[in-house]
Amino acid sequence: MDSSASPLSHPFDNAIRLTGSNGHYQGQTTAPYANMVGPFGGVLAGVMLKAVLQHPQCQGEPVALTVNFLAPVADGDFTVDAKAVRTNRSTQHWYVELSQQGQVALTATAVFATRRETWSAPQTPYPGAPRSESVPAMPKVPGLPGFFANYDLRLVRGGIAPMPQAEARLPHCSDTLLWARDNPPRPLDFPALAALSDIFFPRLFVRRQGPALIGTVSMSIIFHADANTLARQGEQYLLGEARAHRFYNGYFDQSAELWSRDGELLVTTNQVVYYKE
Repeated sequence: MDSSASPLSHPFDNAIRLTGSNGHYQGQTTAPYANMVGPFGGVLAGVMLKAVLQHPQCQGEPVALTVNFLAPVADGDFTVDAKAVRTNRSTQHWYVELSQQGQVALTATAVFATRRETWSAPQTPYPGAPRSESVPAMPKVPGLPGFFANYDLRLVRGGIAPMPQAEARLPHCSDTLLWARDNPPRPLDFPALAALSDIFFPRLFVRRQGPALIGTVSMSIIFHADANTLARQGEQYLLGEARAHRFYNGYFDQSAELWSRDGELLVTTNQVVYYKE
């Protein structure tokens, strides 16, 4: 169970701060995490997860989170309601809503579980990449939303113009490989990991090397790590890889993974994103 009673100082903790009790909470958007329209979707995912983590009935640790973006979240206050739908012996299922002015803007479902030691093995290979220290920090790019200032990003490939890394991308490719962590550095926890799952540029921007009107419709995150794994990660960079499978008639997908520096798969995530021409 999480608590928000202690003073908060990191911009991310301020952005996901919730007051209230017993599943009914109040929060507010913060300027550092502003996106093109409303707040950065990753920080909203962190808010939805935080609502479960600080609920007095919360059991276990996050295994899955799906956030559906019904409408833009306006700057200002919002309410979050979290309800445990069912608790089984090993799993707990949650439903969460974020509302403004009586209208639901986001819904989420979350699965928490008590992990037990079993046979475990990696499956997806760790991508090769230069060490984060040898990759230059992402330059300031005019027009990028303000929330990017809260992340230290180091692009290996798959940026957007006019980044030098964009020149190295393959023709007709939407893949990105990068190192990422909070700026200033912050110990990794589940809400921060949920937010980092959304750190990639929209695949359409990379594929076409230009902006477009887009909006995430739904984002799903599978957590492949427990709290002890995240504690070992500390403030180190994560290695992220993202790609799209198809752009078709107004919607495209994005699939991605986040890895620890020593090769542990922490997260797999998928999105469906709306675009308009």
